[in-house]
Amino acid sequence: MKISAPYGSWKSLVSAELVVSGAVGYGEVISQDNSFWWAESRPNEGGRVVIVRDGVEVVPDDVNVRTLVHEYGGGAWTVATGSLIYSDYEDQRLRKIDSQGRTCELTPEPETARGLRYANGVVTSDDEWFICVQEKHVEDKSEPENSLVAVSLDETCQVKDLVLGPDFVSSPAISPNGDKVCWIQWDHPNMPWDNTELWVADFQDGAISNARRIGDQQESFFQPSWGPDGKLYVVSDRDNWWHLYRIEEDQFVQLTFGNFEIATPQWVFGLSRYVFQGEEIWFAYSQQGKDHLAILEKNGDVREVNLEATSINSLSATNDGVVAVIASYEQEPAVVKITEKEQVLCSTPRDLGLSSEWFPRPELLEFPTSEGDTAWAHVYPPTNPDFQKSDEELPPLIVLAHGGPTGAARTQLQLSIAWWTSRGFCVADVDYRGSTSYGRKYRHRLHNNWGVLDVDDCVAIAEHLVQERRADKNRLAIKGGSAGGFTVLAALTFHNVFSTGASRYGVADLEALAKDTHKFEARYLDRLIGPWPEAKDIYYSRSPIKHADQLNTPLLLLQGSLDPIVPPNQAHMMVDTLKEKNLPYALLEFPDEGHGFRKSENQIKALQAELSFFAEQFSFTPQDSLPPLTIN
Repeated sequence: MKISAPYGSWKSLVSAELVVSGAVGYGEVISQDNSFWWAESRPNEGGRVVIVRDGVEVVPDDVNVRTLVHEYGGGAWTVATGSLIYSDYEDQRLRKIDSQGRTCELTPEPETARGLRYANGVVTSDDEWFICVQEKHVEDKSEPENSLVAVSLDETCQVKDLVLGPDFVSSPAISPNGDKVCWIQWDHPNMPWDNTELWVADFQDGAISNARRIGDQQESFFQPSWGPDGKLYVVSDRDNWWHLYRIEEDQFVQLTFGNFEIATPQWVFGLSRYVFQGEEIWFAYSQQGKDHLAILEKNGDVREVNLEATSINSLSATNDGVVAVIASYEQEPAVVKITEKEQVLCSTPRDLGLSSEWFPRPELLEFPTSEGDTAWAHVYPPTNPDFQKSDEELPPLIVLAHGGPTGAARTQLQLSIAWWTSRGFCVADVDYRGSTSYGRKYRHRLHNNWGVLDVDDCVAIAEHLVQERRADKNRLAIKGGSAGGFTVLAALTFHNVFSTGASRYGVADLEALAKDTHKFEARYLDRLIGPWPEAKDIYYSRSPIKHADQLNTPLLLLQGSLDPIVPPNQAHMMVDTLKEKNLPYALLEFPDEGHGFRKSENQIKALQAELSFFAEQFSFTPQDSLPPLTIN
């Protein structure tokens, strides 16, 4: 029999330790010679990334496989004829572990610590060269230099420049016979999801020639690949949706059609959303809030793969299907081999010890918002098999603002959401205007509108759910991290809808962010707000810290002291304002964290602090044993 109790105070088996501890994150997956390789990020080991082959770790215990190119990394490793090539986080040099377990250096020691960084590499068919992105940091230059290079695999530490000049390069790919290379490049102020260029060149003996651009319009390219037919394939959003194309005599032949997207925003390297399987192409696509897997036949027909998954990433071809990282609203991510007949687990998911009744299934809700538009949100109801909904009160609401802001809500089981819903909260994970999976036009709605439309959408979903009597108008919270943290601070400063909020490493001063951030995002705000310093007035008008006199809401701030993307002084500036206004606040700063919390103990503290803070503001008593939180 279900129990009645006030929302927020429901006793839950979804503990903070369960949310975080042992929750392995999966990166790229590579299938080669009947072996499956994948990357695991382990919070219990301080966020160390290891490479696993068929379930067995293949790097030494002291190795962290991670690159710092673009600061966000990705594409830190690959395999070639049984050897592992990887970027070592400690010094950012490339190393190789051969099939006998011997380790050797492939790149020279840089003059500046971590001054030469490598990512997103591919091995030539003759196993002589590793073509990859290099990021060179020089002390007397304001920005690092990004280029495409060829690294010799003969252990001589020889590195040859291939492509110099563009602000950014990515996604090199080698033709089947090894005589051509393609890549993507772009310049400030574009981001890879704005306007990029596709290039092709001849390749021989570690050098390129006859480089030329394919296409001449504004579009975002993703994952160029050479098919077994020797032709070039690429994903482009030239028809508003990220679709697959084949290049025929420099012309783009569209292969997929519909209101869905194959690509995802390239915040990190190494993304793979389609692979060749004989004369067919297997591809993942996002539509209506979740991922699907389909097969493009030679004749152009598409057939769906029956797959109980809502999130699909890192596709790699096998002899009869694909291997990928998949997840659903009832299952955490796992590495799975998929054919049209069966699915076989390659990695072992955690045994959560919970029935699916604990896991909320969201409703993808389209709701009205400002300027006559509509936006989208994944709405999760209070979900706990031991407790029943109350007829006497409405649940408190947490609105989640995802990071990026070019990104999207995750479409899979998130215990971090079940943590709230199992205690009696309603949660709305907002795909505000500017989010991906809804086409280029929707994605670009945030151009010149960051801090306005995203905030409007978070406010609108809260008001909509209150109007629908699905949330208590007096207990509305908003939380988010990074760009989502900025949306939190802006919503609390410029609107009076939310009762409280929690910001993780959120931007408070846009001017400070424009002046003090890394190269990859150095001109990101040109698109989202306007060029700096020409649009200085707009930066000022949208910065929460500049209008702190309008803030009247209790606030929790969570910050890493080592954050190179959103420096901790921004959190400190907000604290000064909260003190001056005598508003309830708490600041929890982690001296050993950067942008995003990687260590399990810190992730647990952050989650518990949010529950403590919201419980204080919403006047309910959690059934959890929580560490004390100093609320000033």
